[in-house]
Amino acid sequence: MEILKNLHSYLAYIVLLVLIVAVANALIGWFAKKDFRFEKDLRISLFALILSHIQLLVGIILFFVSTSGLKAIQILGMGGLNAPARLLAVEHPFVNIIALVLITMGWSRHKKTDNSTAKFKRIAIFYGLGLVLILSRIPWGQWLN
Repeated sequence: MEILKNLHSYLAYIVLLVLIVAVANALIGWFAKKDFRFEKDLRISLFALILSHIQLLVGIILFFVSTSGLKAIQILGMGGLNAPARLLAVEHPFVNIIALVLITMGWSRHKKTDNSTAKFKRIAIFYGLGLVLILSRIPWGQWLN
């Protein structure tokens, strides 16, 4: 269990870094009207998508085996959770799933156009929204201690 928690925590740093790079790359490409290149732009976006999904899978496994996930809800009930417990058991998983849906939508929508500006725009918007949601539900108290 401790291995999963550490993996989820340390992988989060990598995922955040790659998502920030992907969003920044997409914004630069969008506003500078660059060509969307397979060698760089597609790979950065795809790498962010894959790492985000791996992080989600680790998080889902952790949700079901951790005492601060589903077990906390079963033991305390929804009304018995204090704010930090609610963040870990409910808000963090729910909002991050929504974030991953947005990131996946951005990836899918960028593939449906041949226009480089539209590709960058879709990735920037959807990955950016996903990144903001992820940042909003990180348990900062645990991370910074």
